[in-house]
Amino acid sequence: MSLSVVLAGGGTTGHIAPLLALADCLRRRDPDTRITALGTAEGLEARLVPAAGYHLEVMPRVPMPRKPSAEALRLPARLKAAVDSAAAALEDADVLVGFGGYVSSPAYIAAYLKKVPFVVHEANARPGLANKLGARFTPYVGVTFPGTPLRGGQVMGLPLRTQITGLDRSAQRETARVALGLKPNQTTLFVTGGSLGAQQLNDTFGASAQLLTDAGIQVLHTSGRDKQVPFAGEQPPGYVVAPYLDRMDLAYAAADVVVCRSGAGNVSEVTALGLPAAYVPLPIGNGEQRLNAEPVVRAGGGLLIDNEACTPDWVRTTLLPLLSDSGRLSAMGDAAARFGIRDADERLASMVEVAASRGGRR
Repeated sequence: MSLSVVLAGGGTTGHIAPLLALADCLRRRDPDTRITALGTAEGLEARLVPAAGYHLEVMPRVPMPRKPSAEALRLPARLKAAVDSAAAALEDADVLVGFGGYVSSPAYIAAYLKKVPFVVHEANARPGLANKLGARFTPYVGVTFPGTPLRGGQVMGLPLRTQITGLDRSAQRETARVALGLKPNQTTLFVTGGSLGAQQLNDTFGASAQLLTDAGIQVLHTSGRDKQVPFAGEQPPGYVVAPYLDRMDLAYAAADVVVCRSGAGNVSEVTALGLPAAYVPLPIGNGEQRLNAEPVVRAGGGLLIDNEACTPDWVRTTLLPLLSDSGRLSAMGDAAARFGIRDADERLASMVEVAASRGGRR
């Protein structure tokens, strides 16, 4: 019999992207698999999940107050409402898969109470509260990075889009460069701060643009929506700026080196494709981005540079020599590829099927 799977995760693309990659994988394995996603009306999942062709069950959002307040007093009632909503969605489910965030905690509680087997997947090297809770009550725990302190965690990588995992960079390199307005046979640096951009990267590489292009390096730079790259003078030929790219696969195919933040998705995509990278962790938050990048850097697949140290002087003294050293780039790319995992969606899907089979159809 085909499985009925409930997927819980939302709020950010860090939760939604692997959720959708797993859903696609389960459907490839069995087109009759029933997929239901749990999310909130306020999160990105309200748009992204239906757009991907999956059914979304909306449940109440339950933020966890960090200090005594009127919001804290309302927490028990809100949590009960969310657990009840998740329980209703789990009525005919064979298995739940949670990816963390506001939605997952009540889903884990509901699954535990209803005796529905569940799987926990953690994207980041530093797990969130929801997944710490869930991992205490299930043997089925997948993590993206080695060393993630989550009970019972099995390293399986981050489920990625087939647009990325199926990419043959060498075969598409020249075509991708031409499509992006670059020369087909020139060393290419890809700088990206993600869809929101990174002002430090914009400022540093805007000031370094002439240095790079004078050295024969062409640059593709995504600045982020509503953000600009402030050039020291005129924008030099060979330096292409786009606010955002829908086709990240083309950017990866075009690139010889990447400079990027080190969210779980960035690190997983870049290493899966065997790209050498300089990771510039986001300087705010709980420090998870630095932890995400440290294992691949230790493995020789990249560099780690603090946000405030990512300056034009660093570009001149460290990055430019790297771009000119083909042997070092090749070794870093090989190390990144050995670290990266392309089939995380298949690995997680297998864990889901095992959890469902051992739980039994109720």
